Amino acid sequence: MTSFTLPKAYDFKSTESRIYDWWEKEGFFKPSNDPSNPDFDPSVKPFVISIPPPNITGELHLGHAMFVSMEDLMIRYQRMKGNPTLWVPGSDHAGIATQLQIEKALAKEGQTREQVGRAEFLRRTWAWKEKYGGIITQQIRRLGASCDWERERFTLDEGLSRSVREAFVRLYEKGLIYRGPRLINWSPGLKTAVSDLEVEYSEEPGTLYYFKYMLAGSDTEFIPVATTRPETILGDTGLAVHPDDARYQEYIGQEVIVPILGRRIPVIADQYVDREFGTGALKVTPGHDPNDYEIGERHGLSLISVLDEAARVNDHGGPYAGQDRFEARQNLWDDMRAADLAIKEEPYMMNVPRSQRGGEIIEPMISTQWFVRIQPLAEVALETVREGRIRIIPDRFKKVYYNWLENIEDWCISRQLWWGHRIPVWTCQDCDEVIVSREDPSTCTQCSSENLVQDPDVLDTWFSSGLWPFSTLGWPDETPDYKYFYPTSLMETGYDILFFWVARMIMDGIEFTGEIPFHTVYLHGLIRDENGRKMSKTYGNVIDPLVVMDDLGTDALRFTMLVGSTPGKDMNLSLKKVEANRNFANKIWNAARLILRTLEQVKDIDFPNQETEPVPSLADQWVLARSSILARDVERLFQNYQYGEAGRQIYDFFWNEFADWYVEIAKLQLLEGDRMAYTTARTLVQVLDTCLRWLHPFTPFVTEEIWGHIKKAASELKKPIVPSHGNRWEQALIVARWPEPTPENPWEAQTIADFTLIMELVRAIRNLRAEENVDPKLKIPVTLVGGDRTAVLRRQATTITALARLDPEQTTILERLVEKPEGHIALVVGQIEAYLPLAELVDPAEQRARLGKDLSEATTQIERLETLLAGPFAEKAPANVVENERHKLADYQAKAEKITIQLAALSKTQKG
Repeated sequence: MTSFTLPKAYDFKSTESRIYDWWEKEGFFKPSNDPSNPDFDPSVKPFVISIPPPNITGELHLGHAMFVSMEDLMIRYQRMKGNPTLWVPGSDHAGIATQLQIEKALAKEGQTREQVGRAEFLRRTWAWKEKYGGIITQQIRRLGASCDWERERFTLDEGLSRSVREAFVRLYEKGLIYRGPRLINWSPGLKTAVSDLEVEYSEEPGTLYYFKYMLAGSDTEFIPVATTRPETILGDTGLAVHPDDARYQEYIGQEVIVPILGRRIPVIADQYVDREFGTGALKVTPGHDPNDYEIGERHGLSLISVLDEAARVNDHGGPYAGQDRFEARQNLWDDMRAADLAIKEEPYMMNVPRSQRGGEIIEPMISTQWFVRIQPLAEVALETVREGRIRIIPDRFKKVYYNWLENIEDWCISRQLWWGHRIPVWTCQDCDEVIVSREDPSTCTQCSSENLVQDPDVLDTWFSSGLWPFSTLGWPDETPDYKYFYPTSLMETGYDILFFWVARMIMDGIEFTGEIPFHTVYLHGLIRDENGRKMSKTYGNVIDPLVVMDDLGTDALRFTMLVGSTPGKDMNLSLKKVEANRNFANKIWNAARLILRTLEQVKDIDFPNQETEPVPSLADQWVLARSSILARDVERLFQNYQYGEAGRQIYDFFWNEFADWYVEIAKLQLLEGDRMAYTTARTLVQVLDTCLRWLHPFTPFVTEEIWGHIKKAASELKKPIVPSHGNRWEQALIVARWPEPTPENPWEAQTIADFTLIMELVRAIRNLRAEENVDPKLKIPVTLVGGDRTAVLRRQATTITALARLDPEQTTILERLVEKPEGHIALVVGQIEAYLPLAELVDPAEQRARLGKDLSEATTQIERLETLLAGPFAEKAPANVVENERHKLADYQAKAEKITIQLAALSKTQKG
């Protein structure tokens, strides 16, 4: 195969891994200005992204594919702009998810973690990590991620573990970490506290139980109450009613009796109570409900926890002690029925909290845990965004950020797991001294005893994740990487973890480094199915990105997600869209094949540089003008993070303008041979090169493959062709210069207007031929009446006749026409009239309907433009823009006038 040929079809399966390996081998993923290199220049500002670390237990899903594609687009764009870029990869130890994997494996052996012990359990977990932890990394590579893999990090790496200890100790020394009892999410199956993010709520059918709270000292008076969890009655310490509820005002301040247990509790008034729910009276269980906990705090209610770690009733539950929570629910209700305390039961849809990992129902419980007193950190993080030092895209998510930080609760950071960062706190067994240390202590600082026991808990995974932007660069040490690459530039992630992760990174970054961790937060939306539903195994609508890449290629999947995305908005994804973008990759490939054949035609053409080149054709000038305009639009859209719209415009230009129009005209120009052929080939190469540069961040593999072939072929010509963006071809497209926008040329607008007229004329004739089923091979006569556009038509006669399949020998171009030729159908395109001898093929009624539709469309545009130009637009918009709209109005008015004349003539003919 020569330099001027490409295989007939693009084989993405053999191409993607080959190109990726080459990129990595050549060091293209590393920053061009690296602190480890001797020529390092610290004054050059880098562009840095820290990857949201995927769990080591993970398998690639569309969420990963979305953020990897988006961040890779950003990195590739900045790299091509000439900025030193660093994309730090890594993975998260995923405490709960990973521990579950090991516990499942132990269960298959008939063992538990307690039986094998902590040391053996951790040995097995590290072994599992070494065997399976790299799977997600390899899958991310498949997406084309141009990360610097030599800087890959893991949240349990030695360096990151030291960062975690440093952060913990600093917060403890400032009095911001404490240990105490509070209400937390408890996972009975995992026997650990879990974060809000690890709790998923599902709509499930349940029961609303109505019962009597008997007034103390009365055998007949009671307050009716409704609950979905009767077992928590055992922990009730108050009964709340709304202060304005006339039904219960007389009971405020009195006491009621807890069913079965006989304990007295007060009736209190609180604004939180919803008078419309249930009976309007609310049982208050501060130990097992977050809202009740707050009511209890306000009213000084006692706090009773009635469940143990396995969610079995404890000694506070009286006769139900030792029973599972759901067993106790049924038994307690049966006893209440027998005691005539039950009123009724109703079906009720419940919002049930379930563990994201284990699936069991989460229990709000009082537990002694380690907490971060988060308010001081939150206040600084709030001010940072309010002052504009960090920008959140899209802007509307600032409200979500503000709302969470303004109502933030202390953060439970301890987990009752074995896999994770162990809490660096030791207790002396001889004097009870508590030691918090950066290094493992050997003796007690108070009594010198060696009898020290470390806290068995580990830290919440989000504790280490919050340090990610700077811990990955070497903090707390002042490493060269930390000094140059921090603060990072941008954090890109899903809007669903804005406060779980992004807010914590902002708080931690400012607290520990004194600087914001990044200046911009870009939030992408969730990916849903083609009907807008959440993807789930239950619906059977999950799309596996690995399967899609195997079947349709990585570029097709990336382009679909990136072009379909808008900051902060969910997108609907269908395989049909991916298939369409696979076809787009093939369209680029086929255009490149044609252009390579063109280069072979001109490979031996040569002429001195000083000789005058042929005057560029209107098509040449048009495609270059459109390319210049698009360069300005694409740059503006990229700068405003509107990547999806940029991709759509590049797609439309390549497919609908370059490939469908210019390439077809180029075939005609090539027939002229010699210098005209060379000039055309150069235009083809330079515009294709520009398109490939624009498309590279979206579709890196197919563009790099094509670009390499074009570069080689263009360089082997007797008179080599170089890119329009410089005087040489770069080593690879991944490091090629981005097409920078240039100021608007004065000739662009007129060139585009002239060629647009030609396109509309050709399109109108093609449409008419199709409507009347004219044989595509038949070349038909035409009379064109151009008015003041006659000169343009005459210069472009060859293009018009070729593209519209007209007979050149029977093509007449006139400036004016006194009388319409008989037996002809009239078309009106702008100010141009076209007469084709097809009347005998056309029903006059159909012709009238077509002209009527055209007149209606022209009239609508006239009304729109007249309204626009009569309003504030004419005064506020730039003069050239206003003038352009005036020209449009004049064109539509001329078109309407001509159509009106045609309709009148048609009526006259029919009457005659």
